[in-house]
Amino acid sequence: MRKTVNLLLLALVPFTLLANNPVTKAEGYNLRSIIQGAFWPERYTTITPMADGESFARMSSDRSMILKCSFKDGSVVDTIFNAATARGFDKKHIDGYQFSPDESRMLIQTNTRSIYRRSFTADHYIFTRKNNKVAPLSANGAQQVPKFSPDGTMIAFVRNNNIFIVKLLFDNSESQVTTDGEFGKIINGVPDWVYEEEFVTNCSYDWSADSKILAYIRYDESNVMNYDMPMFIPTNSKSEYEAYVAPYSYKYPVAGAENSKVSVHTFEVKSRVTRQMKLDIENDAYIPRIKFTDKPDMLTIFTLNRHQNKMDLFAANPLSGLCKCILREESDTYLNEGCYTKLQFLGENFILHSERSGYNQLYLYTLEGDLVAPITTGNFEVLSFIGWDKKKNEYYYSSNEESPLKQDVYKIDRKGKKTRLTNGNGTNSAVFSKGLKYFINTFDNLTTPPIVTTNNNKGEVIKTLIDNKKLTEKLAQMEKAGKEFFSFKTTDGVDINGWMIKPANFDASQKYPVVMFQYSGPYSQEVKDTWFTGMYPGAAFEEYMAQKGFIMVCVDGRGTGGRGTQFGKCTYMKLGHYESNDQVEAAKYLGTLPYVDKENIGIWGWSFGGYNTIMSMSNNDKVFKAGVAIAAPTDWRFYDTVYTERFMRTPKENKEGYDLGSAVVHADKLNGKLLLIHGTADDNVHFRNMLRYAHALNQAGKYVEMALYPDSNHGIYFGGETRYHVFERLSKFFIENLK
Repeated sequence: MRKTVNLLLLALVPFTLLANNPVTKAEGYNLRSIIQGAFWPERYTTITPMADGESFARMSSDRSMILKCSFKDGSVVDTIFNAATARGFDKKHIDGYQFSPDESRMLIQTNTRSIYRRSFTADHYIFTRKNNKVAPLSANGAQQVPKFSPDGTMIAFVRNNNIFIVKLLFDNSESQVTTDGEFGKIINGVPDWVYEEEFVTNCSYDWSADSKILAYIRYDESNVMNYDMPMFIPTNSKSEYEAYVAPYSYKYPVAGAENSKVSVHTFEVKSRVTRQMKLDIENDAYIPRIKFTDKPDMLTIFTLNRHQNKMDLFAANPLSGLCKCILREESDTYLNEGCYTKLQFLGENFILHSERSGYNQLYLYTLEGDLVAPITTGNFEVLSFIGWDKKKNEYYYSSNEESPLKQDVYKIDRKGKKTRLTNGNGTNSAVFSKGLKYFINTFDNLTTPPIVTTNNNKGEVIKTLIDNKKLTEKLAQMEKAGKEFFSFKTTDGVDINGWMIKPANFDASQKYPVVMFQYSGPYSQEVKDTWFTGMYPGAAFEEYMAQKGFIMVCVDGRGTGGRGTQFGKCTYMKLGHYESNDQVEAAKYLGTLPYVDKENIGIWGWSFGGYNTIMSMSNNDKVFKAGVAIAAPTDWRFYDTVYTERFMRTPKENKEGYDLGSAVVHADKLNGKLLLIHGTADDNVHFRNMLRYAHALNQAGKYVEMALYPDSNHGIYFGGETRYHVFERLSKFFIENLK
């Protein structure tokens, strides 16, 4: 479970158009304009460094062209693809692209249709740059996760749970690799629902370095229980379900239930022989990732035990199927799979992320699994490994070593000499050129929209590419008091970070109602020095509420990220306990401030934030007068295996913890006015969470308000007015109950 953002939707939004959405001082912060994207900044999208080390490709703001730009100054030096002039192409816009290894061809993504959070189908076209000609990748239906072979002569993809290969040297002939794929039973090459959601992936296959072998994970979900969702709104007036409810059923394993049975297979392209890798793992183990090394005869396979506190890295021979464990990591609590599986191969070595020191750091290993040396050390979190300069033996990475609230880019050599490459005080993220000679840096902070610059590898700014001047000028006209960070110490002696937005014309002699927003889920982080804070960029919704007379606050309590394992993993086996206590502690602290009306404090959140809203309002300390819980899980017995058991183990193993963290069990303790919001087609946090909690409230004699959104998923977008309606209902609820 993660903070709900429809990444596919955002990827398709032309940010330059949104940035010009007008908002004037006369109207102030307007809710509809916020929802429509008035405070989305201009940004480059889909940046791809090119092989020459001097150029990068990006999509034009209207998504009609792919432009080749100079890393030196950002100037457009060529148009690689133009939808209006490409031969055989009849689309006006594209959704994505990827280059072949030699960049002579491209895959052009169109007609993208979302499946779940990260998965989608699309119609892909092969674009040959030399003759400016486009040809369909396949005439037999939409595709998932197409990928060029390393030699550029083939493209693999998945359709209807089976893997296919298109051979470009044989007139784009299409052949089928697997034949047993079937919805609800067997999946090849793409993950099942729970792997996609919780291991953050949409692809489960890889090519060998010599393009001779395709390796893939096979998921047998035949014995996984179904979850059924009725769909109420017909999308086609000619549908057979026009007058009835349309059924939708898919596989969803709840905590303690059976998962898909997974195995790793290889397909030899020339002989068409398929082999299964001989992994020595438990029957209920997970296989989150597979990845070929630079050696064609070495496939790496990550496995996790069901408790997710033991990770093995296997080296597999794709022809013999023999597997050898070359590395093992263990934890007294759990391992953050997303940290460890960010494996980067560097010739005869690889980079491993590990939290063994209490913080996410980088370690250099040989391909045999022998530790060469730590690359980074310290009480900070490495956020990403960027690359290795082989000639200078320097390693590039991003981290929060200046502050848990900030992010910078660094390089470090093998002697430990470290250079900070970014100067902006806030959040910096970099895209480096091939060869690491240049990088495009995006800087922003709590009060500054993104500034995009191109830099050399000494960190010196060459040129500002995007300054978001129009948005900055628009913001300068807005009536606002500004944003500020604060911290306080709980009664348990824990230092907690937060941010606050006060109303315009704030008067410290007056008392103001407070609305607290939080997410609070494991290793999440809402309190960061970035423009992308709150529910919309620039905390625009929070500014809107401040305009209505509220002080808006966000606090990251125990269990959240950026501060190491001791802070992040203390919630193990008792989700909801420390997280809710710290929100209560925050409300108490705020109540001591002379300008806060402690009798009028509210709290809200989405997903885990919605759950923590309910738990915080079910505390013996009745500090919250009102709350809104959107798409909230209400009992961890209803949520999926991978996420829930990572932090709680199974209900059978940890009944006390599940009861302690159950909003359903503690329904009789709810205090304050509560609004529950949920989409009926939420494939992530099922609608039954809301219904089971509502039933428990009924039996406890508790009354709450409810808002339902038919056929909306976890993000609650379905229908043109739906998203606006959610935030209008949310804001009105607090206006009516806290003032």
